[in-house]
Amino acid sequence: MIEKIALIAAVVLPLWNIPLIVRIIKRKSSDDISMYWVIGVWTCFVLMAPAAFLSEDLIWKVFNIANLIFFSLVVVFVIIYRKKDRKNNGGI
Repeated sequence: MIEKIALIAAVVLPLWNIPLIVRIIKRKSSDDISMYWVIGVWTCFVLMAPAAFLSEDLIWKVFNIANLIFFSLVVVFVIIYRKKDRKNNGGI
C-alpha cells in the first residue's frame, strides 16, 4: 500500500509544474522566474536522471522521468517567454 501511494505521489508531484507553465503563458512573461534557478534545478534533474534510469526502484524512476519531462517544459516556456520579453522591451 505504501509503495502504491508513493508511486501515485511520484506521478502527481511533477504535475504541479503545469500551473506554473499556465501562469507563464497567461501572463506572457517569465520575468518573475530566475533563469539561474530554472537552469540550476533542471541541470540537477538531468544529472540525477542516469541514476534513476538505471535504478530498479520503480518509484524513483517514475518520479525522475515525470519530473524531468515537466520541468523541461517549464524551462522551455521560461526561455520562450524570456526571449519575447527581451524582444518587446528593446533587449532590456
